Amino acid sequence: MTSPTVNESTTLPDTRSRHVIERMLEGTGIVLNGNNPWDIRVRNPRFFSRVIRNGSLGLGESYMEGWWDCDRIDQMMTRLLQAGLGEQAHTPAERVMYHLQSTFTNLQSKTRAYMVGEQHYDFGNDLFERMLDETMCYSCGYWKEASNLHEAQVAKLDLAARKLDLKPGMKVLDIGCGWGSFAEHAARHYGVEVTGITISKEQAELARERCEGLPVEILLEDYRDLTGQFDRIVSIGMFEHVGQKNYRTYFDTVKRLLAPEGLFVLHTIGSNDSKVSADPWINKYIFPNGVLPSVAQIIAPTENSLVMEDWQNFGADYDRTLMAWHENFEKAWPELSQHYSENVHRMFQYYLGACAAAFRARDIQLWQVVFSHGRPGRYDAPR
Repeated sequence: MTSPTVNESTTLPDTRSRHVIERMLEGTGIVLNGNNPWDIRVRNPRFFSRVIRNGSLGLGESYMEGWWDCDRIDQMMTRLLQAGLGEQAHTPAERVMYHLQSTFTNLQSKTRAYMVGEQHYDFGNDLFERMLDETMCYSCGYWKEASNLHEAQVAKLDLAARKLDLKPGMKVLDIGCGWGSFAEHAARHYGVEVTGITISKEQAELARERCEGLPVEILLEDYRDLTGQFDRIVSIGMFEHVGQKNYRTYFDTVKRLLAPEGLFVLHTIGSNDSKVSADPWINKYIFPNGVLPSVAQIIAPTENSLVMEDWQNFGADYDRTLMAWHENFEKAWPELSQHYSENVHRMFQYYLGACAAAFRARDIQLWQVVFSHGRPGRYDAPR
């Protein structure tokens, strides 16, 4: 059954909730049932009370269920964030629950580490192959001189490789290797041997296929179980799954595995503050148990342990990357719809648009950080 469309003659069951939403939207330029691409068109009058009651979770879930539409979720969300409404994504009850969970539970323990792989990265290689570019990079591209997504992703991979100062024959560890993007690039273009680890079975299988014939080993393994020593270590888009209770363990592991003259490149999304929180909708549907680190949270566990050689922020490039993924996803949807439901379609629309908005509003960042043991001489990071 199609949900009723709200118009001038519709009597809402909760007019107070609608008035609250209207007051929140004042100054954002967003109009309920307006004609701009960023306006919210309400299809179910229960939308208002659900958002008031459940915050970000209610907003995202009601979109997935078709309770409202918006032609440009990225533009709508950007306006909300620029108006300072991002904090209202969390209801008081959700804040208390997440604080208790993150305080008394290690949400990213070994036994829980594979949850995000099973829920998101194992979602379906066919979907990600159509959404991403040929490199299968599922992280921010580097658009400094790029004109399209593929060029941006190759530039990102090569930026990390150049920061690592790779030489033929080096042994490289890729923590969170995904579908083998960096492993393939480094082995093919720099002549290094790469060990890549992932917690996703689907990623591991495809990564092995993509790296066939190259000196690359792909392991389904948790970073805490690794042994050996590597000349270089890289981690692209994985640190967001480590969690604040494990930052010290993570960096201690890197220190233990990194050769004395080695370099480590950390590529991660970052938070503007050190509060331990996660967007409720993203946490439930996209990246369970994901936590974005702050500058302070990255630096604290590396003090008197590793030397920070360089720190680069190109978070604005993630907006463009996500919108390119969105374009690819929409183009591929007629084919993907044969295997995935409309609920999945709307879930990815909301996810990609909302995340693009967060970077556009500079609510979150993208960092590449270079660490060493304190090698002699000057380090000049490529740009």
